[in-house]
Amino acid sequence: MDTESDTDMGANANADTGRGRDTNVDIGTDTELIPAPVRIGDAGISDGDSGGGSRAFPLAPSTTIAAAPGTENTERWLRSTLGAAFGLPLAPQSAVEGGEGAANSIRLRIDPALDPEGYRLGAGPTGVEIAGGSAAGVFWGAQTLRQLLGPAAFRRAPISPDSRPTIAFTDIEDGPRFPWRGMMLDVARHFLPKDDVLRYLDLLAAHKLNVFHFHLTDDQGWRIEIKRYPRLTEVGSWRSRTKHGHRASELWDETPHGGYYTQDDIREIVAYATERHIRVVPEIDIPGHSQAAIAAYPELGNSDVIDTTTLSVWDTWGINANVLAPTDNTLRFFEGVLEEVLALFPAATSPFIHIGGDECRKDQWKESPAAQARIAEFGLANEDELQSWVIRHFDTWLTARGRRLIGWDEILEGGLPSGAAVSSWRGYGGGITAAEAGHDVVMCPEQHVYLDHRQDGGPDEPMPIGFIRTLEDVYRFEPVPAGLSEEATRHILGTQANVWTEVMQNRSRVDYQVFPRLAAFAEVAWSSLPASADRDFADFERRMTMHYARLDALGVDYRPPGGPLPRQQRPGVLGRPIEGPPPNV
Repeated sequence: MDTESDTDMGANANADTGRGRDTNVDIGTDTELIPAPVRIGDAGISDGDSGGGSRAFPLAPSTTIAAAPGTENTERWLRSTLGAAFGLPLAPQSAVEGGEGAANSIRLRIDPALDPEGYRLGAGPTGVEIAGGSAAGVFWGAQTLRQLLGPAAFRRAPISPDSRPTIAFTDIEDGPRFPWRGMMLDVARHFLPKDDVLRYLDLLAAHKLNVFHFHLTDDQGWRIEIKRYPRLTEVGSWRSRTKHGHRASELWDETPHGGYYTQDDIREIVAYATERHIRVVPEIDIPGHSQAAIAAYPELGNSDVIDTTTLSVWDTWGINANVLAPTDNTLRFFEGVLEEVLALFPAATSPFIHIGGDECRKDQWKESPAAQARIAEFGLANEDELQSWVIRHFDTWLTARGRRLIGWDEILEGGLPSGAAVSSWRGYGGGITAAEAGHDVVMCPEQHVYLDHRQDGGPDEPMPIGFIRTLEDVYRFEPVPAGLSEEATRHILGTQANVWTEVMQNRSRVDYQVFPRLAAFAEVAWSSLPASADRDFADFERRMTMHYARLDALGVDYRPPGGPLPRQQRPGVLGRPIEGPPPNV
């Protein structure tokens, strides 16, 4: 993401929450936008000015794109998407300073008076103009333009070559509530090929989400090439078999599972995300969730407690007892890993590096003479403070290199590094504590926005996990908890939906769990909605009718409103449903 479009993620994170879209204007079914914009209005053009009474601008073979400086990426994106969908050349046109282009054109320009990710979109007799506060704002405006053109705009080739898409005359003002609007995708438990990752970046962009949290390492697989340590992928990226269903299931998939992204794959993913104004936050788990790394390099484990040479990449689910040894050798090893990670994820597009820090069992440290000696050496009180010491080490190391550490809310235990940010997943509590202490927070409580959790209580849900979180439940999620002080509220960077893939073996299963709920989440993250209980879910459902057609055009294998299709079910595969309503924590 170019620096011009970067948003200050530590300031004004919670913008005007009273903002809402003008629902009094009906400008046609193709304007059923998701996420909802701040304001939709009539363009104010009389029929006499619109050429024979028509109140829509038609895209035609003669339509051009006039791109002012700084908008060239969006120009290329429009040509590659809308041009392909409608079989139109959308030829470039030299843009005049100030955005004044010729008739019959799509005009793109930057207006510094707008908020960085804000935009204005106007459609009238001479075409469409999109002005954004930065290149990112222009791009989000282009995403809205695509929705205005109807579901056919989301296809890769024309389905009716003789038809000409039109845009109803309209005037839209828009901008996001939060600067951090993210989705975490776990590719460690089940690997997704590079093309599937690129596809998900397109899906995030289509919903105006701008952070991709890339969970690359865990007990069950190491997914990023590190040239200094080749065994991380030679050994750590493959497991011999996989538990099918929840860990209590008696079923196994005996097919070896694995894969990893080469460094060139990572560069391509980052570049693809950057063109779509999406920040990539790589996660390298330290010190827990590390059995795949220990299997590749046994000296990283607590070898004074167990024989680490016998460990393999883990083939089941749960919280693993095998954690990294808190030794100088381990620190130097992961500094080497992170040196290559930082080179692959430039600071301009990846200012945050996620270090995990969650679910680190301390049993081996309690038994390890080396770990206990480390606790005594630094005057630490216990194993929780030892974990904090490890996190502080990497916080200092990353800060010295111009990056910021972010970790799951367990990094609060034993003391939080001064510059670290927190992903609050165990409810709101960790995020509230961190924000009140002056730390930046991304709200992603599992009780509300873990999209691996089941979508319905019916028996046909495939491998049901966790709480029931319906489309409406996600739509009513509120990232800023009630009672938070004004100062602490400024530290809520935004929100993120998390997608853990233990029971999602492929792209189709990920699609089913993520959609349509990601559309509801995107509106929560982007739009300034009323309080949770006052949100108009009926209106959202009405707009979803059009959005399902867009998802169909994109080939998304979402959960239908009436329940899973027969091919989406997984009868007889044990899940882990949690009964009762999620706690409000």
